[in-house]
Amino acid sequence: MHIRFIRTLLFTAVVGVVLSCMSASAFAAVGIVVGFAPPALPVYEQPICPGDGYLWTPGYWGWGDDFDDYYWVPGTWVMAPEVGFLWTPGYWGWGGTGFVFYDGYWGPTIGFYGGINYGFGYFGVGFDGGRWDNGHFFYNRAVLNVNVDNIHNVYNTTVDHTTVSRVSYNGGEGGLTARPTAAEEAAAHDRHIGPVAAQTQHVQQAHANPQQRASMNQGKPAIAATGKPGDFKGSDVVKASEAGGRYTPPANRGGTAARPENNAATAGHVRDLPPAERPAAPNTGDAKLDKKYQKEQDKQYAQQQKERTKLQQQQEKEDQKVAKQTNDAKKQQVEQQHQQQTQDLVQRHQQQNQAMQQRMQAAPRSGGRPPSR
Repeated sequence: MHIRFIRTLLFTAVVGVVLSCMSASAFAAVGIVVGFAPPALPVYEQPICPGDGYLWTPGYWGWGDDFDDYYWVPGTWVMAPEVGFLWTPGYWGWGGTGFVFYDGYWGPTIGFYGGINYGFGYFGVGFDGGRWDNGHFFYNRAVLNVNVDNIHNVYNTTVDHTTVSRVSYNGGEGGLTARPTAAEEAAAHDRHIGPVAAQTQHVQQAHANPQQRASMNQGKPAIAATGKPGDFKGSDVVKASEAGGRYTPPANRGGTAARPENNAATAGHVRDLPPAERPAAPNTGDAKLDKKYQKEQDKQYAQQQKERTKLQQQQEKEDQKVAKQTNDAKKQQVEQQHQQQTQDLVQRHQQQNQAMQQRMQAAPRSGGRPPSR
C-alpha cells in the first residue's frame, strides 16, 4: 500500500507527528508513504569534486508511485545555492502505517536526517566533510574526494566512524532509533530552502531510468553517484561495488492509493487536517423537510468547526509550551496525545455526518417512497 501526498515547507509535516521517534519540527516538501522498507544503502565510491563551491549530496532511495518500486537517486556534487548553506539529506522514517520520506533542504546548519549513515561526512549526525569560512567552503580531505591541484581550500581531520550501518530508514522493524537533538530541531525552524532545480532534474532523470529501480538492480545500482547533477553518462559516473543488503520486497506491492488528507491516520494535529467540506444539500423530495435538514446540517457543521478551532488552539498552546522543554520523552508524549485527539475528532465528526445522511436517506419522499440510494 502506498500513498502520495504533498506538504509545503511552511508547515510542520503531518506524518512527523505520527512518527513516535520524530520531532514535531521535522519538515517535508514532497513525500510519500510506502508499506515496506527501502533497500539498504549500496556501497560506492565518491566521484571527485568538480570544483570550488560544490557540496556533496548523498544518494538515497526514492519511490516511484507510477511503477510501485524504489529507485536509486545517485549521490552527486551540487553547487551550494548560497554562501554558508549546507545540505541536510532527506530520509525515510516509520510513520505508524508505512514509511514516510522527508525531503532534504539547504540551510545554514545541518538538521536531523534520521541518523542515517550516508557516508562521506554524513555519518548520522551533522556533517564532517567540510565547513564554510569567510565565504569559502573548506573541504575535509579525510572524508571527501577532492583534487588539491584544483581546490586549495582544504584541511585534513580524521573522523572516527567505526560503526558502519547500511540501514536506510529510521523507526519500524530493523530501523534506526536516532532522535533529533535540540540543535537539529532548531535547524528545521531556521531559514532554509528546498532542493535546487538541478537536484530536482537529477531526481527526475533517476526516476525515468528503469535500471535505477531496486527490482532491476537488486539494491546495487549501476549509477550510484555522478560528478554533477543529471550527468548519468559522464566519465565521473560511479557504479555501486555491492548492495548494502539483500533486497526482498513483498510479493504484493500495489494497492489502491488513498490520499492522506482523507485519512485521519496521517494527521497529527488539527491544523494538518484539510478544510472541512460542507455536506451536500438535502434532497428528500420534500421542500419543507429539506429546509429542516439543511438547518440541522448547518448547525452541526458550525458546531464541528467550533470544536476543531478549540482543539487546534489547545494543541498549538501545548506545542509552544513543550517546545521550551528539553525532555524528549515529554515531547513525544504530547505529540502522541495530539495525534489521538485529532483522530478522535475526525472519527466523531464522520460518525455524526453519517448519522445525518442516514436520517435523510430514510426520510419518506413525497408520495411515501424513501429516496433511492
